[in-house]
Amino acid sequence: MSNWFGEIDPPQRLLMGPGPVNAHPRVLRAMSADLLGQFDPEMTAYMNEVMQLYRPIFGTQNPWTFLIDGTARAGIEAALVSLVAPGDRVLVVNFGRFGLLLREILERVGAVIETVDVPWGEVVPLDAIRAAMGRFEPKLVATVHGDTSTTMAQPLDGLGALCREYGALSYVDATATIGGMEIAADRWGVDVVTGGLQKCLGGPSGSSPITVSDAAAERIFSRRHVERGIRIEDLDDSDGPRIGSNYFDLAMIMDYWSEKRLNHHTEATTMLYGARECARVVLGEGLEARFARHAAAGRAVTAGARAMGLTVFGDDRYRMTNVTGIRIPDGVDGELVRRRMREDFQIEIGTAFGPLAGKMWRIGAMGYNAMKHKVLITLGALEAVLRASGHPTPAGAGVDAALKAWEE
Repeated sequence: MSNWFGEIDPPQRLLMGPGPVNAHPRVLRAMSADLLGQFDPEMTAYMNEVMQLYRPIFGTQNPWTFLIDGTARAGIEAALVSLVAPGDRVLVVNFGRFGLLLREILERVGAVIETVDVPWGEVVPLDAIRAAMGRFEPKLVATVHGDTSTTMAQPLDGLGALCREYGALSYVDATATIGGMEIAADRWGVDVVTGGLQKCLGGPSGSSPITVSDAAAERIFSRRHVERGIRIEDLDDSDGPRIGSNYFDLAMIMDYWSEKRLNHHTEATTMLYGARECARVVLGEGLEARFARHAAAGRAVTAGARAMGLTVFGDDRYRMTNVTGIRIPDGVDGELVRRRMREDFQIEIGTAFGPLAGKMWRIGAMGYNAMKHKVLITLGALEAVLRASGHPTPAGAGVDAALKAWEE
C-alpha cells in the first residue's frame, strides 16, 4: 500500500494570490512540536498565552479572545450561529463575495435578513448603513472588513457607536486583513471579530482567532445549553434558544477556554501551536511596522501594474493593502497567463469570482510574502508572460515603478 503513493513533496511555489500564502518557517517549525493532552497544564498554559497574544492583534482588551478550531469560515459560522437565533433580524453590509457568504450562513441559521449593497469595487457609506438600520431595526449588523473578491476594505470607524445607538450588536469578518491592516475592535466599538491564519498572519489555514465583547458574550451565554454528557452541577442552562450547532456553540467553547475547562472538543494542538507562533511573529515585528510593510507591498504592486499599462480595479481610497485587483487586458487569455506564471516561474496569482470572473487577476502580498523581492519577482514574471503572450508591455517598467513605490 505504501508504494502506491510517494511521500508528499509539493513544488516550492511562491503563493502570491489572495490566500493562502506561504507560511512563515517559524510557524511550520512550531507546528512540528510534540502533542500534549488537552488538559495538560502545559497545554492550558499555551491556551492562556494565545488569548493574551491575540488581544493586541485584534486591538482589544476583551477577555474572550481565543481560537475556533477550523478554517476562517469556522470562525464566521461560530459567531453567526451563536449570536443569531431563528427569526432574528440581521443587517448585512454587502460589497462582495464574502458579504454574500454572510447572508448565505445567516439564511441557514433562519435569520430575517436585509442587505445594504454597493457594486463590487465600492464600499458602503456609513450613512447608508444608518438609513438601513433605521428602516430595519436589526439585532445584529454583520460586515466584512477586507473582501478579497473585490480587494476593497470597508471603513469601520463609527460602526460600533452606530450599532449601540440602535441597540444592535456588530460582527466583523477580518479574515483577509488581520495581521496586515489595523484591526481596532475596541476603537471601532464592534462586538465580535473573527480572522484566519492563512493570509496576513502568515500561517496555514485551519484555525480562526476570534474576539468577543462582554455584550456579545452576554447574548451568547443567554443561549447556553450544556451538552448532557459534560454537565456540571454549578452550570445551569439558560432560557434562550439553544445554539443550532454543537461544534460551533460559542457558549460551550468559551466555557472550554475559561477556567472551568469544560470539555467540548479535543483542541487542535498543532494548529494552536501554529496560531501562537503567528502571533509571536506579528508582535515581534511590531504592529505598526507590519502594517507599513503591507502598505509598501500594496503600493508596489499597484505602481508596478500601472507602469506596465495595466488597469488596477476598484477605488484607490478604500483598497486593501494586501490584495490588488488587476484588470485582464483585452485579447489576453487570463487563465493561460496564470498557468504560465505557475508552470514557468512557480508563482501563483489569483483569479476572480462572480461578476469579475475572467476579468481580473488578484495579486496578494501578505504575511511572509509581503516582501520587496517577492513583489519584484512576481511583477517581473508577469511582464515576461504578458510579453510572451503578445501583449505590449514596457520592458522593466513594472519592476522599476514597484521598487520606487516601495521606498516611498
